[in-house]
Amino acid sequence: MKTPPFLKEGDQIGLVSPARKISMNEIRTAVKMLQSWGLEPVFGQHIFAQENQFGGSDRQRAQDFQNFLDNPEIKAILSTRGGYGSVRLIDKLNFDFFKQHPKWLIGYSDFSVFHSHVHANFKIESLHATMPINFPLDATPTNATESLRKALFGVLDVHHFYPTKVLRPANAKGVLVGGNLSILYSLMGSVSDMDLKDKILFIEDLDEYLYHIDRMMINLKRAGKLKQLAALIVGGMNDMRDNSIPFGKTAEQIIEEHCGEYKFPVVFGFPAGHIADNRALILGRIVSLKANSTESILSF
Repeated sequence: MKTPPFLKEGDQIGLVSPARKISMNEIRTAVKMLQSWGLEPVFGQHIFAQENQFGGSDRQRAQDFQNFLDNPEIKAILSTRGGYGSVRLIDKLNFDFFKQHPKWLIGYSDFSVFHSHVHANFKIESLHATMPINFPLDATPTNATESLRKALFGVLDVHHFYPTKVLRPANAKGVLVGGNLSILYSLMGSVSDMDLKDKILFIEDLDEYLYHIDRMMINLKRAGKLKQLAALIVGGMNDMRDNSIPFGKTAEQIIEEHCGEYKFPVVFGFPAGHIADNRALILGRIVSLKANSTESILSF
């Protein structure tokens, strides 16, 4: 895997809105925080455009992303927020310059489209991390923003965390991949679908019906993707929905059920996803996982 150059003071970071629309008021504090890190935020031309729920038309959003991919002065591209829309852009983008001159692509949730695509096709590391819409309004550093800063400047080395549950405690090593479960599920069979053999897979999700979590996990199993894993890390599984007749299991119980027959360790409750403590993950990096029920360690 290729590691993009780490950032240094004075570097430009491009802000784009590849999915849902955003306003200046919603990212004003984030811009100030990025500047406090010594970075120069640069807005995409159409960053505040609107077309229904989207941050502008597909053409506008793709143009902003493409301009930053091709601009050698832009050292990283940070998505302002998630929502829905990135998959509408991915086949409109040309990654030729990016392949020769990698830069950090940063975001989570809907941005998982880009993470999966660049790992499947170009083997370039990227950052699953918090976005400006989630930066604290009072500009106080948090675990989420500090881990992003450390990752961008090349000093993120380890996450210590206290899992909610560990299935088959063990040590594992492999390339870390993943992102939002619903997005990864939607990309299966496409050119953006990743090979998961011997990988450590991270998944998280928000606002899904429990039966849909079950359906997605069954699909991963039937596609042969689960049995190939070195380990599974489960982040936030928040605000799950149920039917009037209950499904009868939590999201974590569903995942545990479908991983029960395998030998790899499964760690629940990793601090990443649609939660306040959304710590940065260097996707594409060979990592070590010490899965222990009292304290687990993810080392980059």
